[in-house]
Amino acid sequence: MSRQQRHALDAALRSAPRGETRPTPDEQRIGFAAALTRPAPQGVTTRGTVLGGRPALELEPAEASGPGRLLFLHGGGYLVGSPDTHAGLAGELARRAGLRATSVDYRLAPEHPFPAAVDDGLAAYRELLATGTDPRDLVIAGDSAGGGLSIATLLAAREAGLPQPAAVVVFSPWADLTLTGASIRSKEDADPIFTEADIRAYADLYVGAGDRAQPLASPVFADLTGLPPLLIQVGANEVLLDDAVRLAARAGADDVEVTLEIGPGLPHVYQHHYGRLDEADAALDRAARFLANHLNTAHHDTDHLEPVH
Repeated sequence: MSRQQRHALDAALRSAPRGETRPTPDEQRIGFAAALTRPAPQGVTTRGTVLGGRPALELEPAEASGPGRLLFLHGGGYLVGSPDTHAGLAGELARRAGLRATSVDYRLAPEHPFPAAVDDGLAAYRELLATGTDPRDLVIAGDSAGGGLSIATLLAAREAGLPQPAAVVVFSPWADLTLTGASIRSKEDADPIFTEADIRAYADLYVGAGDRAQPLASPVFADLTGLPPLLIQVGANEVLLDDAVRLAARAGADDVEVTLEIGPGLPHVYQHHYGRLDEADAALDRAARFLANHLNTAHHDTDHLEPVH
């Protein structure tokens, strides 16, 4: 059944209309929302809030208990997407992990180019800590550009002298805005969603003439020392495959605990297709367990430390 699901999903994604001219950012936002938006899962209540000076969406599963918190950063190439488009994905991850979540509506390009998104991610993280969230109770997750932004936010937090959270999960992270990964070209025929030209257009609007290799834009080039345990999930059939592979290698070289999962025959952020694709449900279950396990471990490890005199 799973192979049938993958083939059906691939065909459906390839059937999406592509115009002869590139749509404007506003047109892309409307199309993205129409194609991708899934509501919060049943049993997950939502309410609007503000975090780090930006609008945000709180998602609270009925099963949530304890102090654990998830900060979610949505994908969309830094150009499109919102907490509303990702209420389903963020809500599913939160529900399966039993965590309250906050999804931040960070500023988007081209109106707000780099580093606006990183500034907003850091402001949200900083406010969670400042208002009493123990970093041992905090985890971060994001998809696509939101995956790269999750890592950039933690790098910015490290540079600001803030403590790291218990863990981070990224789905199909966009982590190299220089587009130097071989899969940008080698996987173009396999990828049912993106081409190299698509990804380059997003980078042009987000960074413009700036340095695309700087670590907060392209975390594959960063020193990741000191970041928390990291889970990376990516599909084999996507042009951003090498972003995930090289990010994992960079993390490992910098002594970060990292797990890389590559899903055979799967597209970009296949987790969005939970309930319709077996691999998506299984991946979200693994991601939820990863977060929950590291929340427990963070408390266990620090609770047993001897006090310093």
